[in-house]
This record gives sequence, C-alpha cells and structure tokens, in this order.
Amino acid sequence: MSSTTVPVRDELLIEGRTGKWEVVIGLEVHAQVTTEAKLFSGAATAFGADPNTQVSPVDAGFPGMLPVINEQAVEKAIKTGFGLDAEINQVSVFDRKNYFYADLPNGYQISQFSQPIVGKGQLVLDMPDGSTREVGVTRLHLEQDAGKSLHDQSPTMTFIDLNRAGVPLMEIVSEPDMRSAEEAGAYLKKLRSILRYLGTCDGNMEEGSMRCDCNVSVRRPGEPYGTRNEIKNVNSIRFVMQAIEYEARRQIEVLEDGGAIKQETRLFDSGRGVTRPMRSKEEAHDYRYFPDPDLLPLVLDPAMIERVKADMPELPDAKKARFIADFKLSPYDAGVLVAEQATAYYYEEVAAGRDPKLAANWVTGDLFGALNKLGVGIEASPISAKALGELVDLIADNTISGKIAKDVFQAMLETGKSAGEIVESQGLRQVTDTGAIEQAIDAVLAANGDKVSEYRSGKDKLFGFFVGQVMKATGGKANPALLNDLLRKKLAP
Repeated sequence: MSSTTVPVRDELLIEGRTGKWEVVIGLEVHAQVTTEAKLFSGAATAFGADPNTQVSPVDAGFPGMLPVINEQAVEKAIKTGFGLDAEINQVSVFDRKNYFYADLPNGYQISQFSQPIVGKGQLVLDMPDGSTREVGVTRLHLEQDAGKSLHDQSPTMTFIDLNRAGVPLMEIVSEPDMRSAEEAGAYLKKLRSILRYLGTCDGNMEEGSMRCDCNVSVRRPGEPYGTRNEIKNVNSIRFVMQAIEYEARRQIEVLEDGGAIKQETRLFDSGRGVTRPMRSKEEAHDYRYFPDPDLLPLVLDPAMIERVKADMPELPDAKKARFIADFKLSPYDAGVLVAEQATAYYYEEVAAGRDPKLAANWVTGDLFGALNKLGVGIEASPISAKALGELVDLIADNTISGKIAKDVFQAMLETGKSAGEIVESQGLRQVTDTGAIEQAIDAVLAANGDKVSEYRSGKDKLFGFFVGQVMKATGGKANPALLNDLLRKKLAP
C-alpha cells in the first residue's frame, strides 16, 4: 500500500462547516534497540541510572574519540526489518546530522539519511471491527539518541544528563497511509507488538524507549496533500490519538476561516489536550547531512542476514492465522490473543487438548477482567495457565457448571488454591443424579401451582423462572442441560 492508492473512505471524513475533509497521517517512531551497550560505545543503557553514570568519552564528544558500531544493534535492526516485511539493504551509510542542542555534545547526531539499513516494508493493522488495513513502511534507519537537559533542578541553571547520549534508536517511518486517529493508534499497537515479539525494543513508552512524531495534514477528498505539521515526541498511544484529533480539527478551522497552514513543528500539551507551536519546520538541507568520515559504509555479510532471518520467531500475523485455522477462533478473538506474546503463550497452554473456544472465552473474559482489576499483566497472573486449564477441564467433563465455574474462578483468585481443591472442599460438584433433580423440580412446581397453570396457558417466559428456582434449590449445582430436559417434561400438559 502506498499513499497514492489509499482509497477515500467516506466514514472517516471529518465534517467541517463548509464540507468534508480528509486527514492524512504519517508516523515516525523512535524505538530504542534493546542492547546493553550504546550504538557506538561500550557504555551501558540501563533505564533509571543516576545522571551521567553511563557515559563514555565517545558519548561525551571528547576530541579524538572514534565511534565503533555495535553489531548487536545492527542485527536487531535487520530483524525488525524482516518483521516489517521490508527490504534489507546490504550497504548502508551513516551520516552526520548537524544541529546545536546543549545535550548533543558533538554538535551532530550520527544517523542514516540517503542509504538506510532497511528500506520499504509494510504493516497490517488489526481494526476493532475485525477488519485489517495495510500501511506502507518507508524506511528504518539506525541513529544515536541525544542526551537530556534538566530544567527543573535549579531556578537559574540547566543541567545536562548524557546517559541517553548514544543510545541506539531505530527510526521507523511510515507512508502517509493512515486516515484517522484510530488507525494511527492501531499502527502503534501493532508495531509495538511486533517489536516485543522480536525482542528488539521493549516498547515501554512511559520510559521513553518508544516515542512518536505525528505528521498531520488535511485536504478535501481527492485533492493534493495539504501542508503538514509535525507533532514531536508524543509518549503514549492515547496522547497520539488525542493530538491527531485536535490537530486535524485545528487545521480545518484555520482553512475554513480563510487562513493557511504554516509548516511547523508542534508539541502536544496533554494537560490541555491541544497542540502548540514549537519551531518552524526544518528541511533536510537545514541539517547539512554528510557521510560520517569516522564510519565506513556498513556492508552486511549475507551469511549474517540469513542467520538473523533463520532466527525469526512466529510473528503476530502468522500466529493469528494459525489460531484461526487450528483453533477455529474468530479473527477478533485471535487478534486479541496474539496482540501480546505472553498472552498467546498463556492461551496456547490453556487450550492444549481442550475446547479452544471455551479456553479463549475464559482467557479474554474472566481472566482479562480480573487482571484489569488487579492492574497487572498476564505475566503476573495469580492464576497460571495450568490452573485455568484444570478449571476448563472440570467444566468440560461436567464436574461443575459454567455458572459454578465463575465462583470457583473467584475463589482461585482469592486463595491461590486449585479448582479441584475448591470444588471438593466446598462440595460444588454438579448434580447429575436424575432422581435428585426431579425431586427438586417437583418441590418447586408444587410450591408454584399458579405459575404452572399460567405457563401451561401459554406464558412461556415463566420457564426461566422455574429453572432459576430449581437452581436455587440445588445450590446452583444442577446440570443445566439435564435440568432443562426434565423440567420441560414435567411442565408438559
């Protein structure tokens, strides 16, 4: 997919005062490569270290220091390229991107410009309605991060922390193929999922290891692109979506009032939910790019590329297709289960040798609900996949009903005991004794003679009332199918 072939979708157009507008979105994601050392030095990259404790002379820009490429960062960039179904360029070049920041000691950033390590690729979005959309990836290039200016330590001074200086980043640039904030959110979720599956970036936006610049413009459907604005360094998916919504409507308002959009870089104020100008937009020539004379062109060994390719894990799209084919799950259920690798592993263990749809319902329903309430991820689930699988077994062999299973699940959460222990200790085994259920039915019908007459006169909705009463009488333990069958016979005129 490329921007020239994205069809206009009427349902995504924004209604302005003077007609409909189309928003055009492209995203640039900075993803920190999961390496222990920086891109061109051996300094550590751990998050949260004391300021300036992870800085080598190379990172500090000392005269005469020479950069040495981190091979692990190169391999992870290639791996990510395969994950994006992209071209791997056997020869790429590192350039100097020149600009002045107080926290950029060299006065330039080592990046890639005309010859990146990864070329064109694509990413498939999973939309909430179960449909999919394809978005083009323009490139992935490697570059080093800058340091950080600390303005809140003193009322009169700014301090510099160079711990992040030289940290390896992958800048992943999309085509302007997205047409709504929702699509941009889905793109970021999918990209983060792929990076985590690959282990090339942890995707923790709150720690700054994944940041997003949003390029947003608006136009009348079918017209050429409008002037775009870039919203810099947005650090959550929710904020990205809010920033795009606001910026699109702001641009529409300016244009409908007869104004013009000035190309600029803007910041998103998450507290007020607005974007505001940061600076005029630079062009590539403003950075005076030129090949870094300290670094030879990066020439990849084909054997290394093949080795990285052979080491690729099963990615979300392939896993989703397998779950649909093997487990007969709906595209929606499969998409939810593969979004995070840990969830997919958990589900596969629960589903092994069991009813896969029943297993999916328990994982995406009761388990997700419980984890959400506890505020923990599936890796910290108090109920293991093995323990949940045992609960599913008890439902499948009719030891307990689905209704009782919910109580057992809650008890598992609270006590940490197994489903079997709880069922036995609380006497929750399902009643499948026909005689016992018939006895309970007879008692309920005898106590509700008037309602029996109403039912037999055609008030069919009362059937549920009788089921509820019998269930109550048996402590919820009557086998539902058996109960329904016997009750219908008893109520027959």
